[in-house]
Parts: sequence; structure tokens; C-alpha cells
Amino acid sequence: MYGADPMFGPKLILIVTIAGVLMYSFELGLRKWLKVEKRKFFSYNHVNAKHKKIDWTIRISFMVLLFIGFGINIERDIQESLWYWEPWFLLMLLIVVTETVQAIMEWKFAENRRAFIVTLGCLFFSIILFITAIKTDFFWML
Repeated sequence: MYGADPMFGPKLILIVTIAGVLMYSFELGLRKWLKVEKRKFFSYNHVNAKHKKIDWTIRISFMVLLFIGFGINIERDIQESLWYWEPWFLLMLLIVVTETVQAIMEWKFAENRRAFIVTLGCLFFSIILFITAIKTDFFWML
């Protein structure tokens, strides 16, 4: 049989929805418990100008790395591609690096210093959720 499973789309939507609700609920509970104000949804949330400059430097660097990784892996056989140059790995690395920088800047410069705990907690929760989903074949759904 060729093609994808006809239930792949609905299963993917269900997995993404469940992961989104879990991560949002975890962040909301952590923010209420630590009494940290809520950040704007899908905004950069830079603490200061220095953080903005560092964040954009990281983002541009990772875009360059994505192109380099594409160039390296396109020249190799598909079974011999280097996993650390794959886009999924570089994007996960980007998330970890930007969130770590966010936490450091919140710890040093934010008005409410407990904000860095929320950032790190959400990062660790996301990593655990991602690894669990991969190791369990997306919670036995795929």
C-alpha cells in the first residue's frame, strides 16, 4: 500500500492538541503558583535591548546552520545523512538555546526574578514531553 494512513491527519491533530494543552496548562499552573505575570502569546518577550540583540543573533545563526546542514546532507546518501545537521535537531537545539538565554536574561534583569523558573520549567517539561512522545511512538497513536 502506498501513501499515508488515512487516519494520520486526525491523529496528528489530536497529538498536537494534547501536547499544546498540556504545555499551556503546565505553564499556567506554574505562573499562578510562582505569581509571575503571563507573557504575551507568540511574542518575543525580550527583557531588554541586549537580550533582543542576542536573541536575533542566535536566530540568524541558526538559519545559517539550517542552510549549511541542508547543503551537507543533500550531498550525502539519504541513509548516511548526519542526524545533527537535520532540521528537526537544529530546531530543537534552537528552542533550547533561545529559552536558556531567555531564562538567563530573566534571572539577571527581569523585575520578577521568579520568571526564569517558569521559563526553565516549561523548557524541561517540553523536552520531557517530546522525548516521551518519540520513545512511545507518539503515545502509541502512530
